[in-house]
Amino acid sequence: MTTYFNEMYDGASVRAPYARLGDWTAAMPADRRLEKQAEAEALFRRIGITFAVYGEGGDPDRLIPFDMFPRVFTNSEWGKLERGIKQRARALNAFLVDVYGRAEIVRAGRIPAKLVFQNEAYERAVAGFIPPKGVYSHIVGIDIVRTGPTDFFVLEDNCRTPSGVSYMLESREMMMRMFPELFRENRIEPVDRYPEVLRRTLASVAPAKCDREPTVVILTPGHFNSAYYEHSFLADLMGVELVEGADLFVDGGFVWMRTTEGPKRVDVIYRRIDDAFIDPLCFRPDSMLGVPGLMDVYRSGGVSICSAPGAGVADDKAIYTYVPEMVRFYLGEEPILQNVPTWKCGAADDLKHVLANLGDLVVKEVHGSGGYGMLVGPKSTKAEIEEFRERIKADPENYIAQPTLALSTTPTFVEEGIAPRHVDLRPYCLVGERIELVPGGLTRVALREGSLVVNSSQGGGVKDTWVLAE
Repeated sequence: MTTYFNEMYDGASVRAPYARLGDWTAAMPADRRLEKQAEAEALFRRIGITFAVYGEGGDPDRLIPFDMFPRVFTNSEWGKLERGIKQRARALNAFLVDVYGRAEIVRAGRIPAKLVFQNEAYERAVAGFIPPKGVYSHIVGIDIVRTGPTDFFVLEDNCRTPSGVSYMLESREMMMRMFPELFRENRIEPVDRYPEVLRRTLASVAPAKCDREPTVVILTPGHFNSAYYEHSFLADLMGVELVEGADLFVDGGFVWMRTTEGPKRVDVIYRRIDDAFIDPLCFRPDSMLGVPGLMDVYRSGGVSICSAPGAGVADDKAIYTYVPEMVRFYLGEEPILQNVPTWKCGAADDLKHVLANLGDLVVKEVHGSGGYGMLVGPKSTKAEIEEFRERIKADPENYIAQPTLALSTTPTFVEEGIAPRHVDLRPYCLVGERIELVPGGLTRVALREGSLVVNSSQGGGVKDTWVLAE
């Protein structure tokens, strides 16, 4: 039977970071816990913190499940994570500048050319272009799992438009409102400066032609998008305009925003739409979400797009396997955070191993996301495994496989009381003139007993993440 690292309990004793939560838990009777849970749900519903699940009938908006039991890191644990995350963000951005330039890492034989240049996320429209400050990915969401007291692994990188930061901020707000005594008794690093740091990061990569205080906007696909709440939430907190494609136009080598006082020039666009929809003159001609001519202005230095078109080639699940090599190649350092061991099904020997051990592995589509397009072998039926086997054999290069990690657990409030549930962590690394993180991130929790899938689209919830001050 697999044993899992419990982040709060070492046998019967409480681990040091959670020392003050043991008494808090014991002092909370079941009726008060249910009352507080109902209060949290009512607040989330009133604020409108929902997410959309596509492909389902009826109203797709759901309330994000929130668990009141916080996850806690010591200052030294966070210090290691922060160093590793910043190192990884530097390497990923160096890789992006390189593969859209001289591609030295490919020339050196460290990464196969096919994986880069035949990748559907590689955008030839930006080949030869270096964005302001040499930054392609300005918001890097790095998914991290824990398997032991000092064992952390990177599960995947998100270099395009990682979502979920609103849940990080609202989870903290919710906990401070419901349990102020916990924040008086524990010295917890704040996360509420994230919008300020994000705005500063975006302003720091203003284009060459910007000769004044940069005007920053958030470009959203609109209110039908699953993350629209987050787009409007961040715009409000940063004090910037939330715009759709129809609100912007190109004229005279610049991008302009329509306002009641006439056109206003835009310098930095934090885009939350996919590459394919950014500019119908450059990418998909049927896109109604983007801005015609935007890419010409971008390439001429008239506007910055964050994250840059083409950044997605760095977070492909096949490219992921080479990130430790990027750290060594570009930075001359050893990786602080390790990858999860990964088999590439496109390689004959790896494919043979994966097909022989499907029942023990997690298999993912190279371009999949949100917990879709994956097989969790130990939790699947024989029929599901055999069906997936045929899919892999039909297109092996479209899949990678990883061992079923013994993800750590944290105490979680469930119907019967408190029980351990599996968690992961997504910190948000902001890259501009400086590389910065707020201390914490989005902890996602698999609320179903035994489940290892933490995605909200698959039944997962969120927790507040504490980093204790020294």
